[in-house]
Amino acid sequence: MTKISYETVMVISTKLGEEGIASLVEKFKNLIETNATIDGEIEEWGKRKLAYEIDDQREGYYVLINFTSDAKFPAELDRVYKITDGILRSLIIKKD
Repeated sequence: MTKISYETVMVISTKLGEEGIASLVEKFKNLIETNATIDGEIEEWGKRKLAYEIDDQREGYYVLINFTSDAKFPAELDRVYKITDGILRSLIIKKD
C-alpha cells in the first residue's frame, strides 16, 4: 500500500497543566507510532497566544508531528482528536 506524508498540528488546552499536556502528547505519539511512521522529531512549540478565544482560553500548547502512513489513518487520527478532552484544535494536512 502506498505511504503518504502528512503533517499534523494539535493545540492542547493549557488548563491541563504540564503533566496533562505531556500525557496527551505521549498518547498521540503512541497512536501515530502504532499506525504510521513518525518522520523526524516531534516539535513542541509550547504555549502560544491564540488568534481568537477557544472555549474561553487565550493560550494553547502547540505540537507539530510529521508522519508517513497509508491513506486511511488520518481519518482515524482526526476522529480521536475530536473525542479527546483537552484538544482545542487540530489540523492534518497531506504534504506534497
